[in-house]
Amino acid sequence: MTTTREPVDVFGIDTEIDIAISDQDEGERRALELANRIRTVATTDPALAQDLVDQLIVALDQAMGGTFREHLDGDARVVAERALENSLNSLNGTGADVSPRRNS
Repeated sequence: MTTTREPVDVFGIDTEIDIAISDQDEGERRALELANRIRTVATTDPALAQDLVDQLIVALDQAMGGTFREHLDGDARVVAERALENSLNSLNGTGADVSPRRNS
């Protein structure tokens, strides 16, 4: 569990209050921060952002024992399946990887 502290107020009065943040809340905060960083990268380099997302999908799938896509629906599942297939193809040397950054 993480603890955050409020600063001393403008009058110099110690307003230090310990606010406990659950591990789940901390994880959600970090996930939102990561998503915002990827969006920031996407504004300047969309191909790099897509490559980062693809790598994240592959890493999550490995961490979840190959079941990541089972937790997704619709477009998210299609994107995950494409990323996982491209990763498998690049590992097998079939050259089917279509990421612009990897093929340039």
